[in-house]
Amino acid sequence: MDYSSDYSSEGAGILAGIGATFIIIYLAVIVIALAGMWKTFEKAGKPGWAAIIPIYNIYIMIEIVGKPTIWLLWCLIPCVNFVFVIWLYNLISKSFGKEEGFTVGLVLLGFIFWPILGFGSAKYLGPSAAEAQNSFGNNNFNNPNNPFNQPPTDQSGGNV
Repeated sequence: MDYSSDYSSEGAGILAGIGATFIIIYLAVIVIALAGMWKTFEKAGKPGWAAIIPIYNIYIMIEIVGKPTIWLLWCLIPCVNFVFVIWLYNLISKSFGKEEGFTVGLVLLGFIFWPILGFGSAKYLGPSAAEAQNSFGNNNFNNPNNPFNQPPTDQSGGNV
């Protein structure tokens, strides 16, 4: 049998063209999402270039929403990270005055919703985390020696 054919090289060329087109579209979508995240970070008073550094951008998002740094660990642990990243996106949307529907958009269609957040009219309202909003009483939220937000105790072990 003769397996050589003129069609085999044409099929390979067509598939290569389709593959190249998808790669170009994929890269364009990534650039659009990163540009939106860059502008969102700048709106929150953080460096925009942090959006392109893989783990550092999660750390900056945690700072934007006002959660403790331990969240970075939770966002990196497999299976647990799904819950914490969705929660983080929800807090980001709340920090910019958006609702839960916008969180769904950030999770499912981030390449559309990050530019809406970054280039749109949304204003950064401040950290949305409850701990960061608490300005009454003994607030140890940003105390690096108290990573689990435990109330301070005196020498006898009782709460202050």
